[in-house]
Amino acid sequence: MTRYDTIGDRYSARRREDPQIRARIHEALGNARTVVNVGAGAGSYEPQDRTVFAVEPSHVMAEQRAPDRPALRGTATALPFFDGSLDAAMTVLSLHHWDPDQEAGVREMARVARDTIVILTIDAEVSGRMWLMADYFPEVRNRDFAIFPPPEQIAAWTGRRATIETIPVSRTTPDHSLASFWAHPERVLDPLARQVTSGFAREPQAVIDRVVAAVRTDLESGAWDARHGALRHLEEADAGLRLIVAKS
Repeated sequence: MTRYDTIGDRYSARRREDPQIRARIHEALGNARTVVNVGAGAGSYEPQDRTVFAVEPSHVMAEQRAPDRPALRGTATALPFFDGSLDAAMTVLSLHHWDPDQEAGVREMARVARDTIVILTIDAEVSGRMWLMADYFPEVRNRDFAIFPPPEQIAAWTGRRATIETIPVSRTTPDHSLASFWAHPERVLDPLARQVTSGFAREPQAVIDRVVAAVRTDLESGAWDARHGALRHLEEADAGLRLIVAKS
């Protein structure tokens, strides 16, 4: 059973497409007409105007997909396609779940995609400086250092010319990833918001209880706003989101 068989229930209710991120991913795919989406989940960010082959190991996530866009059950390290048989390969905030096989998964994407590889990931050096990880949740920061390869390393694994772009996270993003918490400390207190982020889902309940209690105390006392209140006036921030685009 994959991790998302456990935490994927009601995932699509809180992890909806961010239109700005969607537009950038679709632009990065260029003229690709056939695309494999690796770790496709419920289907967020897949282009609707192209032929997309979704690959997803979790039945809970696959069942949340639209009926006309089913997913092949499989993993990143064994994609069921011939060499160079597709125009492009993409993966969105999934690569860290391939640990310790990220390199093998990226090389599989390069094997099947003849033109373009698009990878949305997190730079753990940057995300680890966000208030949640820096002040309250060092367990996630330390784990992320271990499971998120540096974007430069991921780009090198593609074996292609690659660019790495910073993708700011909007205050109003409908995709409630852990990166979105930069603007919403109250979200830490919401069990459903925590449930749909793997950062919380990976940790023991005792750790989660400690983090929730500490954030609640600091919000109620005004200590959080004293330290980080300036964030409430920002419309977007760099929470570590990175888009890697590799071309043949």
